[in-house]
Amino acid sequence: MTPADLAELLHATAAKVLAERGLDASVLPQKLTVERPRNPEHGDYATNVALQVAKKAGANPRDFAGWLAEALAADSAIASADVAGPGFLNIRLAADAQGAIVAQALAAAASYGHGTALAGRKVNLEFVSANPTGPIHLGGTRWAAVGDALGRILTAQGAEVVREYYFNDHGAQIDRFSRSLIAAAKGEPAPEDGYAGAYIGEIAQAVLAKSPEALAMAPEAQAETFRSIGVDLMFAQIKKNLHEFGVDFDVYFHENSLFESGAVEKAVDYLKNSGSLYHEDGAWWLRSTDFGDDKDRVVIKSDGNAAYIAGDIAYFQNKRQRGFDLCIYMLGADHHGYVGRLKAAAAAYGDDPDTVEVLIGQMVNLVRDGAPVKMSKRAGTVITLDDLVDAIGVDAARYVLVRSSVDSSIDIDLELWASASNENPVYYVQYAHARLASLARGAAELGLSAENPDLSLLTQEQEGDLIRTIGEYPRVVASAANLREPHRIARYLEELAGAYHRFYGACRVLPQGDEEPGPVNIARLALGNATRQVLANGLDLLGVSAPERM
Repeated sequence: MTPADLAELLHATAAKVLAERGLDASVLPQKLTVERPRNPEHGDYATNVALQVAKKAGANPRDFAGWLAEALAADSAIASADVAGPGFLNIRLAADAQGAIVAQALAAAASYGHGTALAGRKVNLEFVSANPTGPIHLGGTRWAAVGDALGRILTAQGAEVVREYYFNDHGAQIDRFSRSLIAAAKGEPAPEDGYAGAYIGEIAQAVLAKSPEALAMAPEAQAETFRSIGVDLMFAQIKKNLHEFGVDFDVYFHENSLFESGAVEKAVDYLKNSGSLYHEDGAWWLRSTDFGDDKDRVVIKSDGNAAYIAGDIAYFQNKRQRGFDLCIYMLGADHHGYVGRLKAAAAAYGDDPDTVEVLIGQMVNLVRDGAPVKMSKRAGTVITLDDLVDAIGVDAARYVLVRSSVDSSIDIDLELWASASNENPVYYVQYAHARLASLARGAAELGLSAENPDLSLLTQEQEGDLIRTIGEYPRVVASAANLREPHRIARYLEELAGAYHRFYGACRVLPQGDEEPGPVNIARLALGNATRQVLANGLDLLGVSAPERM
């Protein structure tokens, strides 16, 4: 019986108890919450449902809790139900009901923890979207890890997810990139507003290799040659780096296509005709304050050029036209202003602002020997995805970037995350999986199978703790999807690894010496197999490997 199963039983029992006493059962929330108490001595699970609804139903909370306890205790899945304090209810599961969690995890295998809460939702998940003017920096790397994990988690809850990269190939930053390449090709310093770093020189030479006559061209043709070839080369490198990081996209959407197709012009005309834009000081402004933004935004500047938000507006409309009912944007720490403006743009079209969600990620810093690492060997002024992977590897890089809430900045201790020690969280989790794989190999060598285990024999404290932790996994995945918080998976995996390591230290799984294997050995082996499956499932949602050996 998982926590979700117990919550259903609790709801049905509470409704029956209220009805039998002529009380209003409609006061019950649709879903009741059961939690694992901090002190295991209080029971396997606890609920405060009596405190939540008793008075609304016209009953005393402690009396209501008592009625519930009596009714629950009559169920074969419940070993005991006791009232505590003003109306809390502490519940212990029967051993076979608790063991059923192991059976569920084994039966569901790779799909254990998956759900259908988001079935029917079509989600556009846009992340990274780094300008093709340089390697992906740490902020973009964080979004690569978090975005890919979030896509996996939303998919596990039934959503149809399209991972999209918004290719910024329109605007001033591309012009600066082209000028920087030309300067490097000529052996001149980078322009004052340009890009520096060894990669600029490398790309400039690659452009010349593809177009040897580029420096002899007229200025306009020269700029276009370095722009087009340089952007293609830079973006090819970005794609390669992301692929090696385990991140691939379904769609690469070119910003410039919105201008070439006339989509930006059509979007602006629509807003003008609807009255959502007004003309002032020679510019066209979106009435975004009418829709909750902190200020109105310029859409068409006084020089007649489109502001960046013009493309954003057309891009949002394009996503909706493609059938997405949820558009998630993952943006950097300097993009807080985009939350209001993107929602305002949706509302200005008469759309639901909740079709737009904006996640803002905070900064990432590297630390080595207690001192910050500030300079990349190749990119110059920024630390890149490659720098991080070279220092700690793909698995550790993905895990550390997903492990914390995106609302908080991260300081990555390179020495810690490269270490093979239990202080390194990803090593701690992966080692638990590898230890379980070794256990399975040992069982196979002994000819010991975990088929048809008697899971009611798993009554030790450490066994129960491990089983209940496995039972929490579906709820953790659902919560991570609902809150858009992949870090919940990582923290859960560390809790599960800890519960397993404690179990391993207290409960011998395989027989030793001449000892004959018994039913307890088989039951514990099944518990180990279930734990291994859940660790693998969770690591897969984070895009991190589950090694068989370490």
